[in-house]
Amino acid sequence: MKNFVITIIDNEKSEKAAERCITSGYQHGGLVIGKWKATTPNDDIQKIIKDEKINTAYMDEVYSRTPNCIAAFLSHFSLWKLSVESKEEITIFEHDAVCTNNIPTVLNYNGVISLGAPSYGKFNTPRSFGVVPLTSKPYFPGAHAYRVKPAGAQMLIDQARMEARPTDVFLNINTFPFLQEFYPWPVDARDSFTTIQNPVGCKAKHNYNEKYEIVDV
Repeated sequence: MKNFVITIIDNEKSEKAAERCITSGYQHGGLVIGKWKATTPNDDIQKIIKDEKINTAYMDEVYSRTPNCIAAFLSHFSLWKLSVESKEEITIFEHDAVCTNNIPTVLNYNGVISLGAPSYGKFNTPRSFGVVPLTSKPYFPGAHAYRVKPAGAQMLIDQARMEARPTDVFLNINTFPFLQEFYPWPVDARDSFTTIQNPVGCKAKHNYNEKYEIVDV
């Protein structure tokens, strides 16, 4: 199994947040997390979409800047591909993720499991511990921390070629009924800036305040 934090290389805020994520993983169970180069709007995202045959027709939504949202999705997509090609489980962190407890090395889950505490909006709290059906929301409560198996990653890739959406909403139980989460949640999103959301999306975040920044990349 490998663990990666999606990082906007040479972006000071992203690099600093990613280093915090890496440190938190080591402090909680000695988890080794490597950096994974993020896709950004400065990359040729239209070429990637065409080469990978991804349907981005549903990526427009009120909470995000569409090019940034697509680029973030492609960052996750690239790690799903790595899982399939390497035949390994991959734990995926976004740069604002912070480990607050040990993440079990071995988890008995169906294919894709959320590890992150809800980072925005209303949510439900699971009534039991360990691996449980996705309960907090009908979709991932933020895509800041989750683990995929190769078979699960392949299903995500196949669906993206039919209908991609913003990453957290894409990971929903209507499309993927097998989705699960681990509770108590061992990872928090501690975000003070966004490279994806617009002002409307920021206001739904639990960490939103008057100093919250919208960063262009």
